[in-house]
Amino acid sequence: MQNLTGKFVCQAFQEYYKRDFQLEAAPREIGMREFGFVLFPEGVVRHKKFESVKELTCFLRQHAPLDVFYSCAYYEDPEADMEKKGWRGADLIFDIDADHIPTACERLHDIWICNDCKFSGKGFVPERCPICGGEKFEVKTWPCEVCLASAKEETIKLLDILTDDFGFSEDDINIFFSGNRGYHIHVECDTVRDLDSTARKEIVDYVSGIGLDLSLVTPEIKDLEKSLNLGILSSGWSRRLFLGVLEFLKGADEQKLREIGLKKEIVNILMNNKDVILRSLREDGVWPSIKKVGSKTLRKILEHVVSRCSAKIDTVVTTDVHRLIRLPETLNSRTGFKKTKVQISEFDDFDPFKDAIAFDRGTVKVMVLDAPRFRVGDSVFGPYREKTVELPIAAALLLVCRDRAEVVNDV
Repeated sequence: MQNLTGKFVCQAFQEYYKRDFQLEAAPREIGMREFGFVLFPEGVVRHKKFESVKELTCFLRQHAPLDVFYSCAYYEDPEADMEKKGWRGADLIFDIDADHIPTACERLHDIWICNDCKFSGKGFVPERCPICGGEKFEVKTWPCEVCLASAKEETIKLLDILTDDFGFSEDDINIFFSGNRGYHIHVECDTVRDLDSTARKEIVDYVSGIGLDLSLVTPEIKDLEKSLNLGILSSGWSRRLFLGVLEFLKGADEQKLREIGLKKEIVNILMNNKDVILRSLREDGVWPSIKKVGSKTLRKILEHVVSRCSAKIDTVVTTDVHRLIRLPETLNSRTGFKKTKVQISEFDDFDPFKDAIAFDRGTVKVMVLDAPRFRVGDSVFGPYREKTVELPIAAALLLVCRDRAEVVNDV
């Protein structure tokens, strides 16, 4: 990082850690955690231990790392090799990232580049390069407002499952904006601490709706002649499916019904009987008997509702009992934003493009290679393509960290 762009990033990060960093949401029992860093210029450093928040803070102010991570696990000796650390439990961590949520905006701002011939395009990555046939690509994503709104929706669904189905209290749950394209949910309580990977996989399957046996949560699915009871008075997935079917049918039109795989004849029958179905579900909690609408139709609807109601999480993060997760209040090297704690009561109003900004003064001149229209704070910028502009530090950092711009003046 000896060029102007690298120097700019280094100075910005150093300024933040020396002037503004405060670790208010410190992980508990910090002395039992392993810490890892991406440092200038050393690269990845792991197996570090700190006895206190003060000691850790001094290290960050001295080194100003690109990224800071700590283990979800508790160890007897965090500095030892993995097999000698002495695992003593772990927090339950969920990672919701826009990378795992298909959105239409990807075709507007995501860029793929063929590793072989360097041909590029926007949107979904092809299986093969249309020019040279190569199969390996560099992908440049973008943290847009639509992507993060989708991630927030998935987080809300996850919170509902954790509190309503698993019974975790809000005091056990911490929500963080990751500083990039999603949210982290930390569950820190003794109930989950000793769970092994297999037990956490069961939680993942439940949250994701993986392997859900519809005949168990809706026992009468095989006999619609007796009217299917979807569980209006039940809990868990039974109630979630009931409410999901109600919500889906209420807003469904012919196109949405065809998109889930229903034939035109069945779609017409459902649309003609939509009011009857909704009334029966609301008043009696049962699916009415309708000619030509059988268990196959309802199963397609239920499978779609499972997808809508389940939370899209990174399954590997939750099952990994040794996982390193980004430390709160530290900067994300892919955006220059900070990982920010969000109170559950304030989550709906949280604005990552305003509330996670770490730099509020100064400007820098950059040459933008290619960037979509974007917002930082209350200001909107772009779109830009091969254009030199002077931007606020936070906006310039976002572009630089996403490899969309280069600094053109000495800072």
